Amino acid sequence: MNMPASWFQWALLSAAFAALTAIFAKIGIRGVDSDLATLVRTSVILVVLATFVVATGKWSNPLALPGRTWLFLVLSGLATGASWVCYFRALQIGDASQVAPVDKVSLVLVAVFAFAFLGERPSLREWAGIAMVAGGVLVLSLKR
Repeated sequence: MNMPASWFQWALLSAAFAALTAIFAKIGIRGVDSDLATLVRTSVILVVLATFVVATGKWSNPLALPGRTWLFLVLSGLATGASWVCYFRALQIGDASQVAPVDKVSLVLVAVFAFAFLGERPSLREWAGIAMVAGGVLVLSLKR
């Protein structure tokens, strides 16, 4: 594979942490309202990220960011929050081994949205891989 190691390593770490998120969340939401669990999770993320940003010297005044940046970061935050609420509800009702793969259909949607809105043009080989992911999600989400 001829790809930059930096983004690929971070993406693999993201996948590993996302997998742990599903497992820890499934255990953690037993007997707890999924919305409350999402609030607790979000609070932990806020504290950890704020500490990280300050500790690494990356803090700057967020009010100095351009309006367009604020708009899209707020929209991204709203989408993230909605995703987490839906994800935790799905985990509370379903099996983690079925919920997580369906959640990953987001990969397919990212490719479609990036094509439509960002002008990205995946190759035929990349579209084939995206289609295989969609097929895999379908297979994994079917009842046993």
